[in-house]
Amino acid sequence: MRNLKPFLLLLSLLGLPACTGMKQTAATMPGQVARHFSLERKQVLAAQYLLFLPAGYGADSAKRWPFILFLHGAGERGSDLQRVARHGPPKIAAADASFPFILVSPQCPEGKIWSNDLLLALLEEIECKYAVDAHRVYLTGLSMGGFGTWSLGLSHPERFAAIAPICGGGEWITPLLADKASLVSLPIWAFHGAKDPVVPVGESERMVGMLKNKGVREVKLTVYPEAQHDSWTQTYSNPALFEWFLQHSR
Repeated sequence: MRNLKPFLLLLSLLGLPACTGMKQTAATMPGQVARHFSLERKQVLAAQYLLFLPAGYGADSAKRWPFILFLHGAGERGSDLQRVARHGPPKIAAADASFPFILVSPQCPEGKIWSNDLLLALLEEIECKYAVDAHRVYLTGLSMGGFGTWSLGLSHPERFAAIAPICGGGEWITPLLADKASLVSLPIWAFHGAKDPVVPVGESERMVGMLKNKGVREVKLTVYPEAQHDSWTQTYSNPALFEWFLQHSR
């Protein structure tokens, strides 16, 4: 793995700064490396993250790449970034340099849960500094990250081309308060194990049913009959998910 070169971004209490400079000004070498990001409001919220740039990134300065924001589960919280690559897209990217997405996999600090404010600020930073196709920004996560995916994706549906929450759940108030036009046009593919003893499959069923009732045009749930809490291994090992992502743009 490359040397870890963390950087610090402090955002003012007045909000996010305008994006300045060219997207190609940041490090642009292909591969997955560590980065550091922080958001200052009443307190400093900080997260380190893995950044993956696919093979061929930077060869054509005009090319924009599809982007995935991946949210890990509770077991990967802490300060050891190697935990983040245990599952899902960062594990795939570490083994396959041709993975065709820019991928950012932040790490949630120990004892914390995902913060929408921090994730949105991180997304803004990545879109400013890297060659992200703003029309093809995708969100996925597992377990605690599945809850985070429901929360962030339904709170800000206009920011994503598609989302894929795995073995998570959400609050009914989130879609109720979301912008309806953006929400109904957000493609959603949820996954869950029928025998999940940690997060009952009813959590995903409830969210999908609620969204169908609100008129979301493309929302579906895949339930693995024999899977327990680990429904992510089967999901992320199936190329169909990533093909489905690439079929959608906003």
